[in-house]
Amino acid sequence: MAAKLLLFLFFSFPFLLQFHFSAGQNPVRGGYWSADSEFPVSDIDSTLFTHLFCAFADLNPQTNRVTVSAANQPRFSSFTSTVRSRNPNVRTLLSIGGGNSSPAGFASMASQASSRKSFIDSSINLARSYNFHGLDLDWEYPSTRTEMNNLGLLLNEWRAGLNNESAVTGRPKLLLSAALFRNSDYYTLLYPIQAIRNSLDWINVMAYDFYGPGWSNVTGPPAALYNPGTQVSGDYGIRSWIQSGIPANKLVLGFPFYGYAWRLVNANNHGFFAPTSGAAITPDGAVSYAQIRTFIAQNNAVEVYNATVVSNYCYAGTTWIGFDDTQSIRAKVSYVKQNGLLGYFAWQVGADDNGTLSRTASQAWGSRQLVAM
Repeated sequence: MAAKLLLFLFFSFPFLLQFHFSAGQNPVRGGYWSADSEFPVSDIDSTLFTHLFCAFADLNPQTNRVTVSAANQPRFSSFTSTVRSRNPNVRTLLSIGGGNSSPAGFASMASQASSRKSFIDSSINLARSYNFHGLDLDWEYPSTRTEMNNLGLLLNEWRAGLNNESAVTGRPKLLLSAALFRNSDYYTLLYPIQAIRNSLDWINVMAYDFYGPGWSNVTGPPAALYNPGTQVSGDYGIRSWIQSGIPANKLVLGFPFYGYAWRLVNANNHGFFAPTSGAAITPDGAVSYAQIRTFIAQNNAVEVYNATVVSNYCYAGTTWIGFDDTQSIRAKVSYVKQNGLLGYFAWQVGADDNGTLSRTASQAWGSRQLVAM
């Protein structure tokens, strides 16, 4: 009997270790809230999320400190209490930077130990004073080898700072994540993989903005999960991160709650990669999911879901819009679960149509453990 028990434990030990490691991972069903959207924080249905990101805090290039504008301070300071009034278990993170921030400012800050320390210390102080549970970096994007190396130094020192602050104060460690490019390299520049693996709790993989009127003269799936014959897809990006050495359970797949509208050259040529003559609806073609649903209803637009690419589009006359609808979101959540990723996130909740995509993603996730820690 004892021998059988020893054999059972011997062969089961790797499985038990794997189970313990997996059980310790808390899934991320995340969503960013953007202050620029003017969508009220109180309107976020936080029951649909485990983590919510408050975007964006700013980097002061003179002091290298993290700041929040006077206009945003009331909403940022009450963000956690507001979303927790509906879901006491949701975790909140203060996101720093964003697509409209200055890449040069982040590059300068990360170039010196003293400026990195100012950034790190101020980020921790701000997160604690506003009762956030973590911090999120959105530096778009380090564009030289030196900047990538300095990003690695920043992440290592940031993690050390969080560990030290927790040890001194006795408070739980702040979470640390980063929104990074869709691939493990920014074109030819490899991210600092070891620092990312050691320092971040997870990566928010920005698997969107693949095609848009500002940089593409043909229609295209803005957030294709697959894109046969190309490297421009969410699946390729996820596989590149895993192949670089980042575990699947540190990867969170990004969904866009918006799309892009083009003006077709020929209304009768309305599939993927059809010739276009520029943006439609808005100056840059970016349209929220809510706007897309309104456009479809008002124009009796034809809707198409392409399961091979995992992307939706619609068209009416010469207006063509690529986006993610409920079919794409369900398929992407299934992909996340099947590939052992940590979860998903959306940019951004204010662009949803009365929570349609947020509920779709939450329901597709199903009965897996949903309480964030």
